[in-house]
Amino acid sequence: MGEIMAEEKSAAPSEILRTEENFRWQGVKCLAYKDADAAPFKKVSRQILFSDPHLQGELRYFEVAPGGYTTLERHAHMHAVMVLRGEGHCLAGDRIHFLKPYDLVTIAPWSWHQFRAGPLQSLGFLCLVNASRDRPQLPDADDLTRLRADPAIAAFLEGRIAQKKG
Repeated sequence: MGEIMAEEKSAAPSEILRTEENFRWQGVKCLAYKDADAAPFKKVSRQILFSDPHLQGELRYFEVAPGGYTTLERHAHMHAVMVLRGEGHCLAGDRIHFLKPYDLVTIAPWSWHQFRAGPLQSLGFLCLVNASRDRPQLPDADDLTRLRADPAIAAFLEGRIAQKKG
């Protein structure tokens, strides 16, 4: 009892990352969401708030500006998303969900997903993922045909989702 394991001794000292205005954190770069040619998306930025090999996880903050959307993708890893500000919608698997602050969305492995901000305000969310993860897979023509067979998903993908809550 009272012994400290060798791994614990080498851990980084505790620290606090202070927020600034408009959901920015001191000393954290606001990065492009992805390379512009990597996949279709619109008006998205990201900040990496935490990444440590001891935890093997990464906490990121994404902000989707009004009218913007993330890439439609899927991958082998799962992740958890907590909305911090704004309202919008997400496609998770085969369902579309209205999002508001403090909602928590879990994205199962290999589930198609995309986040869309409403027309008037940004949608900001934290995303927790494995620090080491696979590359996203984009839909091919057959995948898009299957997704668009559902009229609600087709409307969502075309940016025509009703802005009602539900």
